[in-house]
Amino acid sequence: MVFLIFLIAVVITVVSATKLSTYADAISRLSGLGSLLIGTFLLAVATALPEVTTTVSAIYLDNPDLAVGNIFGSNHSNLLILAVFDLVFRKRKMLSHIHRQQRYTALFGMLMILITAIAIFTTVEIPFIGVGIESLLIIVLYLLSLWVIQRTAGAGEEEDEATEASREEEKYSMKHAVIGFIITAIVIFISGTALTFSGDEIAVITGLGSSFVGSFLIAASTSLPEVMTVWTALKLNNENLAAASIFGSNLFNLVILVVCDLLYTGSLLQAASMSHTVTVLLLLMNSILISYAVSSDQRHRFYTWPSLLIILFYVLTMLWLYIV
Repeated sequence: MVFLIFLIAVVITVVSATKLSTYADAISRLSGLGSLLIGTFLLAVATALPEVTTTVSAIYLDNPDLAVGNIFGSNHSNLLILAVFDLVFRKRKMLSHIHRQQRYTALFGMLMILITAIAIFTTVEIPFIGVGIESLLIIVLYLLSLWVIQRTAGAGEEEDEATEASREEEKYSMKHAVIGFIITAIVIFISGTALTFSGDEIAVITGLGSSFVGSFLIAASTSLPEVMTVWTALKLNNENLAAASIFGSNLFNLVILVVCDLLYTGSLLQAASMSHTVTVLLLLMNSILISYAVSSDQRHRFYTWPSLLIILFYVLTMLWLYIV
C-alpha cells in the first residue's frame, strides 16, 4: 500500500508543480512584479513547503542531524537541478542570460551559507532567546534580500523575458492565477509530505533506512517540485523564473533552519554532528560557483564549467555521506 501512496504522490506532485509554475508565470506578467520577485519570494516558498514538514518533524523527533541534513541536502539538490538544466539547455546559456539582478539573490544565499558554516564550528548564544547569533544574521539577510529584490525587480526585466510569451493571449485572469497558485501550493504541501513519509517507510521496509540509497530516495522525493517548476519555467522560455525559484528556495530553506533553531533547545547547529562540516563547505563552494556563473559575462567556449563543477561537488558530497 505504501508503494501505491508513494507513486500517487509522485504523480500529483509532478502535475501540481507544473501548474504552479504556469500560474506563477502568469502572476509575474499580470501583476507587473516580474519573474525575479515572484520566483524568489512566492514560487520558491511554495515549492519548499515539503522541507518545512520534514525539518520541523525532525526537531520534534529530537534529531538535529536529520533537520540540519535535510536543509543542506535540499540546497545541494536545488543547485544540482539548476546545474543539470544549464547543461541540458547549454545552447541557451541560461545562467549568463538571466537577469543581472539574480546575482543579488545568489550573493545573499552564499553569505547565508557562509554564516551557517561558521556557526557549525562556533557560535554566540543570544540570551533569553535560546538561539545562536547566526540565526539572527540569517533573518536579517533574508529580509534585506527581500528589500533589495523588491527595490530592483522590474527595472528592465521585461526586456529580458521571451517575447513569444508576451505576445501570447493571456490564458488567466489575475484572480484565476492567484487562486490556482494557492490551491496547487496546498496540494504540493500535502503530496510532498506524503512523499517524504511514504518514501521513508519504503526505505525502512526495503532495509535501506540507514543507507545512502534510503537518504537519496527522500532527497529526490522532496526535490520533485523544484525539478518540475524549473522545467516548466524553461518550457515557457522564462529563465528568470526558473533561476529565481531555485535561489529563493535556498534562501527560504535557511529561514526554515532558523525556525527549527527556535524550536530546538540550545543551538541546533552546535548540536548537529561535525560530519556536516564537509557537507556545508562543499555547499559553500557550489554557492560560490553559482554566484560566479550568474555574475560573470561568460562568452567563452567552455561556458558550462561552473555547472560541471557543481555536479562534481554534489557527487563528492554524496560520497562523503555514504562513507560516514
